[in-house]
Amino acid sequence: MDAVLVDSDPAAEPIGRPRARLAPWIAAMVAVVLVAFIVVLATRKPASERAVSSQLIGKRVPAFTGTTLTGETYDIDARRGKFVVVNFFATWCVPCRLEHPELVKFSERHKQIGDAEVVSLAFDDSPDNIRTFFAEAGGDWPVIADGTGSTILDFGVSGVPESYVVAPNGQVIAKFLGVTDAALEGLLQRYDTPSAAETGAG
Repeated sequence: MDAVLVDSDPAAEPIGRPRARLAPWIAAMVAVVLVAFIVVLATRKPASERAVSSQLIGKRVPAFTGTTLTGETYDIDARRGKFVVVNFFATWCVPCRLEHPELVKFSERHKQIGDAEVVSLAFDDSPDNIRTFFAEAGGDWPVIADGTGSTILDFGVSGVPESYVVAPNGQVIAKFLGVTDAALEGLLQRYDTPSAAETGAG
């Protein structure tokens, strides 16, 4: 069978040329998306202002217990008399990693005073990852890594990070989607313990 010769057409479009023509448009679209993303980041509220509403605010904190990474039993009801920041997090969560130094500062200051503490509950994470993370990033507070599913449901957690601040009387007084040391300090300073205790937990 004879081979069929096909004359090449000098005017024919090279196979790679349509992609070459699309490249500037793709680059332009990527640039527009990046600019939009930067605008969103620049105009959204900073973490210190990201307190949000929750059905739990004004009510008694959901009861929960658990075993910490150090093998101790943690009971939220045994923490009455001090503020507690209940922090839901994961080591693979970038915003969780960003807020962690703020929690470290808050925890270290109030550990000396003895009026407030942090407890962290892990979401979809492993004890080994958490131990490594705390060893590298700091932080010396109770961390519950296993059996947190029911507590996550009781708090209505929709994502991480989420933090709930519990008053000394056991009442939830705030919810944050990302916290800062300054935001937590401001909340504690504004909170009037006597009048809040008179209202009672819901």
